[in-house]
Amino acid sequence: MHKVELDKFQGPLDLLLYFIRRDEIDIYDIPIAEITAEYLQIVEDVKAMNLSVAGEFILMAATLMRIKSKMLLPRPDLDDLGEPIDPRTELVQQLLEYKKYKDIADNLSDKWEQLSYQHERLITESISEKSEEDISFLKEMSVFELAKYFKEAMDRSPDINPYEVDLNTIDLSDKKQFILNSFDGRGILSFKFLLKSCKTKLESIIAFIAILDLVQQYKIVVFQNTLFDDIEIHLLDKN
Repeated sequence: MHKVELDKFQGPLDLLLYFIRRDEIDIYDIPIAEITAEYLQIVEDVKAMNLSVAGEFILMAATLMRIKSKMLLPRPDLDDLGEPIDPRTELVQQLLEYKKYKDIADNLSDKWEQLSYQHERLITESISEKSEEDISFLKEMSVFELAKYFKEAMDRSPDINPYEVDLNTIDLSDKKQFILNSFDGRGILSFKFLLKSCKTKLESIIAFIAILDLVQQYKIVVFQNTLFDDIEIHLLDKN
């Protein structure tokens, strides 16, 4: 068994996806017993070193054990058509969704790195020009963290009514310009404030895409102090 450091992973799904990629496992046919055993061992190893384990990792451990116990039952649950219900289905769906966002984040990170060799004005130079008091308590967010935060915000929003959507009123360029015009005198914009200014879920999605585009263009950078705190968008180029 390979030694795995828990703090290197974004969360329990990140750890499970690592197992799947490392062992080249079919994500639709996860060997739940083996993965559960390794997952629990890692959690126990962390506890043995007197280190705290995040609640989300403990919750996933309980979920894996519940799935494992259901798969051992001689009579599985049946769906409306009388077919056996795979206890792994919900976990697989979560992993697929997580993998989708992680792949997007990794792809954007790769593009970011490629562009950094072509851009004359480095992002670190722009940040250093700001007052240290403005950003010393903040940490820069990854694209994946931002995507996860945005998804949680969207989950709390009402569903889009297809009869109320007017695609002609939604323009990415306009939304980017709106964001650039919304910064305060310090060059800071609250992510929550930006989402509240959006009248529909679709407009919020366009706003999020606009943020990603502006990040790629080195016009803004995104910070957060600690988990669940509001996200701050900082303007890099005021010219």
